[in-house]
Amino acid sequence: MNELLGNRIKELRCAKNYSQEQMADKIGASKQKYARIEDGLNSMTLDILSKIATALDVTVSDITCVLDEEPVNRCISGSDNNSSEKILEMLDLFYANKHMYARLQQGN
Repeated sequence: MNELLGNRIKELRCAKNYSQEQMADKIGASKQKYARIEDGLNSMTLDILSKIATALDVTVSDITCVLDEEPVNRCISGSDNNSSEKILEMLDLFYANKHMYARLQQGN
């Protein structure tokens, strides 16, 4: 999770053409601590995320949106060991619901 957030922060920082040192100054942290945040080595508090968002002129949601995307990407890429099983379960559930709906419609 920290790595995802760190990559997103780096992406937003680069879009603003800020250096890591400039960002560290803006949030009141050392350059080393800021670098560890981008590398995903430091845990991030809401306070730090808020400071980073303010420095980058974005919302905290603009940073954390990658957390919502991560499970989908993992499933699509197949890096989740059970992704095939989960897809088959979803298909089975879909078809079971489809057949049940068709039977209910025939009864009306």
